[in-house]
Amino acid sequence: MINSPSSLNILSFGAGAIGTYIGGSLALAGHHVVFVDQPAVADELRQRGMRLDLTLDERRKTKDAFLLPPQSFVMAGSLEDALKFWPFDVALFALKSFDMPAALEGMKPFAEKLPPILCLSNGVDNEAMIAEALGKDKVIYGTVTSAIGRRGAGDIVLEKLRGIGIANGNPLSAKLVAAFNAAHLNAQLFHDAAAMKWSKMLTNLIANPASAILNLSAAQVFADRRLYKLEIDMLRECLAVMDAQGIEVVDLPKTPVRALAFATKLPLWLSKPLLGRAAGSGRGAKMPSFHIDLHSGRGKSEVDFLHGAVVRAGQKAGIPTPVNKILTETLLALTTGKIPLDDFSHQPEKLLSILSR
Repeated sequence: MINSPSSLNILSFGAGAIGTYIGGSLALAGHHVVFVDQPAVADELRQRGMRLDLTLDERRKTKDAFLLPPQSFVMAGSLEDALKFWPFDVALFALKSFDMPAALEGMKPFAEKLPPILCLSNGVDNEAMIAEALGKDKVIYGTVTSAIGRRGAGDIVLEKLRGIGIANGNPLSAKLVAAFNAAHLNAQLFHDAAAMKWSKMLTNLIANPASAILNLSAAQVFADRRLYKLEIDMLRECLAVMDAQGIEVVDLPKTPVRALAFATKLPLWLSKPLLGRAAGSGRGAKMPSFHIDLHSGRGKSEVDFLHGAVVRAGQKAGIPTPVNKILTETLLALTTGKIPLDDFSHQPEKLLSILSR
């Protein structure tokens, strides 16, 4: 594939929702994108290509989904095969946080050939893990606020158009923001990586573990006054931990996180409509991610990378985080099978009784 002088050579780890959306959008904009995924997925996408339903974005001026034919990108079934197209300018990493350790083990033998990695995974510890495994120069902090639905491998739909945050501090950061914006990805440069990542995590906490533990939708969680107070207490713990670390709450692309933080200071009756909308709109039509992961049967959860991170940071800063601790421990016990999956289903009283001890 022949690229223009301004095009980027991009390696995308995974053809999941975020990888397909960002990598596919960049391919549509003329960049050379090499996706690496499991061999079966790679074989499938080599045959049929990718499908990106971006009709929600009026700037695209189309009522039809974009079809990326196989010849418009490269699909590799292993990192070794993907690196045959070396050198790369940047890599995109948007896998689940619980897949990070195994992914890094697979990357280590090829560290010298890997470009800086734009980490778009949720949580605040992933970039430190990349830096430890591959070197500090390999990390670019990022975050995604747009909601993307996955219909299948390499088949996505844009459900909520917000944007992407990219932290400054790497020579590539500004160039990536420009390239992403030219591809209609609504990128924004942030000068404080920790503020960007912690602010995104704050939005991920809402109604996530309670939904999974109790087998309730976010709307059902917020409809229960007692559970709503639990959500506020959980967010206040996170904000206290951020404050103790000197981490500022910042607004993210089309995501008013500062208003969310301010709402936790209001009377419950006044804040509930504001946070209720935030809990539902950020995820599109999907159930919260912890619920999806728990009921998928994979035996893995990101709760330890989100609420667990709040607990660990609170312990270091001397800030109590009892709500986040109980939610983390309970959901992990359900995930690993230590507690039967239906033990808390539709039983708020049972969860609340543990928290009141």
